[in-house]
Parts: sequence; C-alpha cells; structure tokens
Amino acid sequence: MHKIPVIAIHGGAGTILRSAMSPELEQAYTDALRRILDAGAALLAAGAPALEAVTEAVRLLEECPLFNAGKGAVYTEAGGHELDASVMDGATLAAGAVAGVTRVRNPVLAARAVMQHSGHVLMIGPAAQDFAARHGVELVDPAWFDTPERHAQLLRAQQAEGGAMLDHDGATLAAKTTDAAPLDPDRKFGTVGAVAMDIHGQLAAATSTGGMTNKRVGRVGDSPVIGAGCYANDRVAVSCTGSGEMFIRAVAAYDVSALMEYAGLSLQEAAHRVVDEKLMRIDGRGGLIAVDARGEVCMPFNTEGMYRGYARVGQPPVCSIYGTAEQGS
Repeated sequence: MHKIPVIAIHGGAGTILRSAMSPELEQAYTDALRRILDAGAALLAAGAPALEAVTEAVRLLEECPLFNAGKGAVYTEAGGHELDASVMDGATLAAGAVAGVTRVRNPVLAARAVMQHSGHVLMIGPAAQDFAARHGVELVDPAWFDTPERHAQLLRAQQAEGGAMLDHDGATLAAKTTDAAPLDPDRKFGTVGAVAMDIHGQLAAATSTGGMTNKRVGRVGDSPVIGAGCYANDRVAVSCTGSGEMFIRAVAAYDVSALMEYAGLSLQEAAHRVVDEKLMRIDGRGGLIAVDARGEVCMPFNTEGMYRGYARVGQPPVCSIYGTAEQGS
C-alpha cells in the first residue's frame, strides 16, 4: 500500500529578532522555504525515492544565499569557507559525508558521491573534493561562496569579545544599526537539512553547513557526523542544527531513533526528549527535524526560532520561523 510522501526541511535555528525584521525579508525566507519544499514534494509525487528528494532539497538550500550552506556560507577565522555535508539512506543504512571542502559547489552532492562510489562513509578536505570531481560534482573558485553579508558578519565576530559566533545567534549585534534577518545572523546555528518519507515508506536524511562564523580552521561540527547531525533508518530520519560539539557529544540524531526503538517512545516524545532535555543538560542549543515511517513530522527546537517547513504530497507547504504552537507538529 502506497503512503502519502512527506518532506521537511530546516535552514538553521537561533535567536529571534522579530522586531528588527521587515515584512519583505520575512517573506523572502518563507518564499525560499516554500519553493524548496515544492521542489522536494514534486519529486516525491513523481515516485522518486526519499534519498533523491532530500538530496535535491539540500542542494537547493545550498544554492540559496539566505542560508549558511554552499553559496552564502559563513567565513572561517582565516577568511575562507570550509563546508561539510552528509546523506543517509534509511532503507539500506548507506551513508556518505564530506568535511572541510573548499571548492565543492554543492557539498551534499559530494557526500552522495562518497556514499555511492567510495566504499567509505566520510572523506575530508582536498582529497574529498578531488574524489567528488572525478564523479561529476562541480568545483568552483572559493570566491563563489562569498557574500557581503557573511563577510560583514565575520568582521563583527572578530571585533566582538569571544571570537567565534554561531550563525543565527548573532545579529542582535548587527540589528542595533542595520536591517537584520529574522534570526540573528551572528547568533544562528546555520545548518540546512532535509528529511523525507517516499511513497514506499522509505526514509532518508541530508544535512549541510558552512559551520560557525569565525570558526577555527579545521573545525568540524556535527553536520557530517553520521548519528550526530544526520541519521536515517527504517524507523526515522533526522537532520539537526545547533551547537555542533554538543550534538556530537549527545549523538543527537541517532538518539532519537534509539529512544523510539529501545524505550518505545513516539517520534514526538523522542525528539523532544533529545532537544528539550538531553541537549539542554549540556547547554546544547538548536533543533532538529524528523519524520518517521508513518509519515509523522516533528520539528522541535530550544532556541527562539528555527527556519523550517514541511510538505505532504497533495497539500500546500507549511512554513514557520518563530517559536509557535506549530513548532512540534
């Protein structure tokens, strides 16, 4: 029996600056989320597997400079970009990831190449991007990822006490003098991700990020770590966004599945246990999106907001930014 496919996406979590945002800017974010959800849902409606849908959704998020992945990625302390991504197929437990790539236009495609062609799970740096290029993934000049907004963010972070800043957590600093994004761009956990269930009930997840503004060169967060920032099996698919070190320590994405399997929790109970309890005990801020084999979607977060949305085939997309009653649906 065929199921009604569903896809969910996120574009990062962090501090809300609702008063500092124009209606036009909020509309731009909402329109981007809807456009990407529509594209993913169209693939699922045509019978594409969940893995295809999440890969394409994350690729589109990487192409959108509003989000911190691919074009528009944040800068390292050295003024460059180091990108991470991962994908996982719940039906087979196949997974692929890349970390610290600097020239791969769409890191999620490089992660997919690692999964399909290498026999490995995680590859890093120049070797990873050379491998991806040999399998048809486009490389670009590192300057392709540059945007003036992210560079200004780097300068603010370097001038601020404390150094590195998480992407949607810090435009409180900027909002006092400039127009700000709905989520504070200097204090935002800037990862993008997608999870999906296809017509056959199979699940997949994908995650991609530029990391933290002013991050130490060589730092890797949870996004390319299978089980931490991305996980999928035949029970649930999860993509995370947040303080990466804490999500790694909590093995956050896998823990949602473990709580469902071993403790008998529902998707909602498991996801909220991880986000609202386990992560908070170690000051882990952020959120996740998840979908289970019944097509239930959960999008909890413990910050003021999270760019997020979901779409069921045949129904209009639902998108949100702020912490509303919808956040856990």
